[in-house]
Amino acid sequence: MRAPLIDPFARAITYLRVSVTDRCDFRCVYCMSENMTFLPKKELLTLEELDRMCSTFVGLGVEKLRITGGEPLVRRDIMTFFQGMSRHLESGALKELTLTTNGSQLERFSQDLYDAGVRRVNISLDTLDEKKFADVTRWGRLAQVLRGIDAAQKAGLRVKINAVALKGFNEDELPTITQWCAERDMDLTWIEVMPMGDIGNEDRLDQYWSLSDVRKSYAEHYTITDLAERSGGPARYVRLEETGQKIGFITPLSHNFCESCNRVRLTCTGELYMCLGQEDMVDLRAQLRDHPTTEEPLEQAIRDAIEHKPKGHDFDYSRQRADGQMTRHMSHTGG
Repeated sequence: MRAPLIDPFARAITYLRVSVTDRCDFRCVYCMSENMTFLPKKELLTLEELDRMCSTFVGLGVEKLRITGGEPLVRRDIMTFFQGMSRHLESGALKELTLTTNGSQLERFSQDLYDAGVRRVNISLDTLDEKKFADVTRWGRLAQVLRGIDAAQKAGLRVKINAVALKGFNEDELPTITQWCAERDMDLTWIEVMPMGDIGNEDRLDQYWSLSDVRKSYAEHYTITDLAERSGGPARYVRLEETGQKIGFITPLSHNFCESCNRVRLTCTGELYMCLGQEDMVDLRAQLRDHPTTEEPLEQAIRDAIEHKPKGHDFDYSRQRADGQMTRHMSHTGG
């Protein structure tokens, strides 16, 4: 047994989020500018390199692997990567293989994902109104996403909806989205908008809707019970007693979740970010490509990186400006 990955604050790193592409078939206003310049394909790790990289992390104790983007399912031949990772599920080394998606490609891939061992998917969906969906994604196609959700549930995938809380946009839909998720037996998590990358003319402070206010809105209509359970991610959960459903809150701005952070993020170019809200990173691609026949240099580079994992991030809107803003887009780091 190799020694596990332990950061300077005695947190075991067991969760890796991997962006397999920075490309997406939507242009959500809080995530990207309308006219994005994407990375040249030659800079991306190949699917074989992604397999080797992730397998190395699994060998070092990573038990949960979440595939992200951009939109991960727009990457050509991505299912071969999922099929390759399934061997770690079968061995028991990997406890969970999952992904975050905008849902646009699930009609095509849900059954293949289930067959590869995926059992849960997070689907980003901020509104059920077709016009508002077109506004927030800039490209629309709500009906396609809803068919993808149908396909995911039919294939046996457990669906959780992730909704970014946007002031003046989906505040009035909180009861509607909540009831819709309850009727379909889907959990729902609200996320505060984070200051990641240049998004053109959009203003993050104008977008920011504190989840403390979201919780107060729930309290006006439901009986709320705090839950102690954690999913291995940053969400805190409550149960709405009237519906029995679980509601999550990811609150990097109003209440950070850094003390229990067990995750790191790998970009599609092989950069390892020890914290979403910090710029420090280590380029693992060179170690991967310079040493094609041995894993020891890559393993040591990973261990060295984990030794520099910070205690927490610097996101802050309290001074009426987006302090802690990252220059990179969320699609580069992985959502």
